[in-house]
Amino acid sequence: MKKPTVALIGRPNVGKSTLFNKMVGKKLSIIEDTPGVTRDRVYGSVNYQDFKFHLIDTGGIELGNNDFNNEIKVQASLAMEEADIIVFVVDGKDGLTSDDFLVRDMLQKKSNKVIVAINKCDSKRIKETEYEFYELGFEKYIKVSGEQGDGIRDLLDLIVENFPKFEEDDNNQVKFSIIGRPNVGKSSLVNAILNEERVIVSDIAGTTRDAIDTEFNYNGETYTVIDTAGMRKKGKVYENIEKYSLLRSLKAIDRSDVCVIVISATDGIVEHDKHIAGYALDAGKAVVLVVNKWDLVEDKESELKEWKQKIETEFSFMPYAKVVFLSAKTKKRIHTLMPEILTAYQNSKKEIKTSLLNKVISDAYELNLPPSYKGKRLKIYFCTQVKSQPPTFNIQVNSKGLVHFSYERYLENKIRESFDFTGTPIVINFKSKGEQD
Repeated sequence: MKKPTVALIGRPNVGKSTLFNKMVGKKLSIIEDTPGVTRDRVYGSVNYQDFKFHLIDTGGIELGNNDFNNEIKVQASLAMEEADIIVFVVDGKDGLTSDDFLVRDMLQKKSNKVIVAINKCDSKRIKETEYEFYELGFEKYIKVSGEQGDGIRDLLDLIVENFPKFEEDDNNQVKFSIIGRPNVGKSSLVNAILNEERVIVSDIAGTTRDAIDTEFNYNGETYTVIDTAGMRKKGKVYENIEKYSLLRSLKAIDRSDVCVIVISATDGIVEHDKHIAGYALDAGKAVVLVVNKWDLVEDKESELKEWKQKIETEFSFMPYAKVVFLSAKTKKRIHTLMPEILTAYQNSKKEIKTSLLNKVISDAYELNLPPSYKGKRLKIYFCTQVKSQPPTFNIQVNSKGLVHFSYERYLENKIRESFDFTGTPIVINFKSKGEQD
């Protein structure tokens, strides 16, 4: 099902990034006392009770008309368009400023979905200024302290009060999304897949506002491809800033069984390619990497070796991903993509018998005993698979504090050597003896 989207909006230095980090539970936003630090939108996912939603942190909006401020305003406007709920963050210590009223004017048409969060309420001055914020003219206000964590749960309760409880899609049809930066050939790839198979069952409006689900037939089975290409066109500035495609990709990732990450052979690997792949990894999705526009590469043999080395280095965080080199435009090697998608999907659903799993872990332990730490050594008692998509394993040990990341990686490698998990991440959770799941 669709995850709602929440955006944090406000002038610079009111504590948006601090609130963001508290709500997401990770330090994804840079926090400094310098206004304008968060220039780009930052995205996270919040799991609260039975609710899940996307959270966007935006740069501070201020009155200046230079290029920097205009770009931030454009970002914030896009975040507002995407958001189901807007949290308008103001500074309870400093009180209202002219920039707060600028933000208020941008939000007036969206008053029915705005919550005003009066931040920094650990300050004594809040008692004197609390009521001045009602001048903004919105209905919902809440006092919070991002720094101290006060009021965060109350804010989350207010955000999710009209959200549906998150339920996994029970449709067994395999869905895969085509994600990546603009202009890497995502739409062309979708068209090539559909033209190759020639049987389009139907076009269905996606459960997100800006993605299209298309059903098609492959080898007698029906699959769904989610096309995330293109933005709603509201002026060239919206089309030219590549990071505006990221929220679209996040929404498609949520609904996918497999993510096809498209890279342009002519552009090479850029940082944003890795960011998008990282979101697929964080979501626990099976992946296939596609290097598109391979028809434009002249010396394919030497370039292939270089590309494989680049991918091994740049995407070292997902060494399990298979790579397909193709041309969506000419359809050269397009036939190699669907088998890799299906392999990644099937491996993500794989379930390993407990007896086999324990044999592999026991042998790995005996072959390479973990080092002792302060006279104590990690002991492994039992291992079991607790879920799939992604395959997730619980390993019961004497003390999970003795698990070094290198030994966890060693055990993952041993699992992968014994069972084919090509195309999918796997998750290993260590549980101390007596700890509940």
